[in-house]
Amino acid sequence: MDFKTIIKNKPIIIAGNCAIESEEILYKTAISVKKSGATILRGGAFKPRTNPNNFQGLGLPALKMLYEVGKEVSLPTVTEVIDTRDVDIVATYADILQIGSRNMYNYILIKEAAKTGKPILFKRGLSATLNEWKLISNYIINEGNNNIIFCERGIRTYETATRNTLDLSIVPLLKQQVNFPVIVDPSHGTGNASLVIPMAQAGIACGADGLMIEVHCKPEIALCDGDQSLKLNEFELLMKNVKKIYKSLYGSVEI
Repeated sequence: MDFKTIIKNKPIIIAGNCAIESEEILYKTAISVKKSGATILRGGAFKPRTNPNNFQGLGLPALKMLYEVGKEVSLPTVTEVIDTRDVDIVATYADILQIGSRNMYNYILIKEAAKTGKPILFKRGLSATLNEWKLISNYIINEGNNNIIFCERGIRTYETATRNTLDLSIVPLLKQQVNFPVIVDPSHGTGNASLVIPMAQAGIACGADGLMIEVHCKPEIALCDGDQSLKLNEFELLMKNVKKIYKSLYGSVEI
């Protein structure tokens, strides 16, 4: 899918399950988030977890589910690639490849992902400075791939009240310095579903080109990050508010 087609709607709204658990859950989520205004479907197939005993994702079966559900609901898809050995298979099934926070400094993986020509969703590292984030994005550009979406997902600071510290000041600053979309992930940025809506709204208000939101039809039973996942009706409410904010800033709504 052409990159311009993927990002043609503003804001870019990426939504879906943190980790794909079943085709039924993914499909139910996908149908709902698209109806509410999502433009890209997310779902994790490979999940790098701090605790090795936690759910690590379903792998290839999840990629196939994401592909089929994406086609069914007519949404482009994004999923994280965490290993150079998986780049080709992930690129076969997903429209956008995500380089997660843990791998922002994994130059070999970044270059291999960039070589596919697929758009790269490039998340900021846990402690990355703005300059480091920009410089490392050149590994993508140097492979001839200019299809980049930057994603601010919070950095690690001394504050422990939230999962990370969502650095919204970086959004307008980065947009002054790069000619690529910049989006915000308040799900990982806060780790708390009750904070996702206000921080998502703040992200759009400060100039972000879009959002990446974890959504689940039953967060209480989610195998991964249920505490930061919005319910379907909560995502619907968020999108109504996002449209109002976007309209107040730009005078039109394309979602």
